[in-house]
Amino acid sequence: MKTDLKNKIINGDSLKELKKIPRETFDLIFADPPYNLQLKSELVRPDRSKVDAVNDKWDQFENFKKYDEFTYEWLSECKRILKKDGAIWVIGSYHNIFRVGTAIQNLGFWILNDVIWNKNNPMPNFRGTRFTNAHETLIWASKSEKSKYTFNYQSLKCLNDDLQMRSNWDLPICSGAERLKKNGKKVHSTQKPEALLHRVLLASTNKNDMILDPFLGSGTTATVAKRLGRNYYGIEKEKKYFKVAEKRIDNTKPMEDDMLDTLKNNRSKTRVPFGTLVELGIIKPGTEIFNRSKRINAKILVDGSIKYQHAEGSIHKVAAKILGAESCNGWTFWYYKSGNTIKPIDDLRERLRPRIS
Repeated sequence: MKTDLKNKIINGDSLKELKKIPRETFDLIFADPPYNLQLKSELVRPDRSKVDAVNDKWDQFENFKKYDEFTYEWLSECKRILKKDGAIWVIGSYHNIFRVGTAIQNLGFWILNDVIWNKNNPMPNFRGTRFTNAHETLIWASKSEKSKYTFNYQSLKCLNDDLQMRSNWDLPICSGAERLKKNGKKVHSTQKPEALLHRVLLASTNKNDMILDPFLGSGTTATVAKRLGRNYYGIEKEKKYFKVAEKRIDNTKPMEDDMLDTLKNNRSKTRVPFGTLVELGIIKPGTEIFNRSKRINAKILVDGSIKYQHAEGSIHKVAAKILGAESCNGWTFWYYKSGNTIKPIDDLRERLRPRIS
């Protein structure tokens, strides 16, 4: 049995190597399996030049039955080696994602979202016989319906200019300096952009989590994981891709530790009503609280409500009424006197949390 998998990649067959991994090892798996594109002939542009498409042997299967058997085998092993609160992401195209999705559900994973990666710069449909295929689909699933999976909601919201992150992501395909090439040709035909993995890992992992990529390819998952202070383990069957990934990862520097902090997910924190601070005597009835400029002051009542002029209610409702807004976060609006300064009442809540969590 392998016990030391942290921050390593190996050149081997996933179906064999996955079986060697102990149960419940990984917090997250990101899988970019063969798509089984079923290309029947070469693709050419209108000028008759050949399109550098995915026609590698590793993407070719005899029939759908063989592909399904392959899919069930690697997904079964992934489920076994995921921690009970772990999750998996699988990316694919219309050629395979529906078959993969069926397997995911049949194996008892619990689908959380499907995410559409809209490609800002997709490859055109040169034959003009179909819509331009401008997206790929990612399935995000927890190990089971009861898994307490990681979702860094606040970080994703911040990443998206304080709007909830939606399930359609507009990101360019891998190109420019990021696209790995040798003698002017792509090293890997399906290299994924680092921005895509950055978002996936930021959303669903924490610093020092263990992440597996069973189809490592050119090493994007491990590269981004290393940069973001996560631990990685990757498996790649093709020697040429493995060598490229190895060099790429070696050349990647982790971010400074103090740059890896992210916004705490408020939903995962213990809920503390303002009234609890009053009940525990942390802030007493009759105490005055202020807005930041100290132009507005309200008095705390015995039940945790506050009174300002003729308005009474919660810290949130009274603040909203003062501002003429539909809602307001009273924890950040109101301040209390501490010595010669004033501090937000949220400081009192944060001090209390460790005692009641």
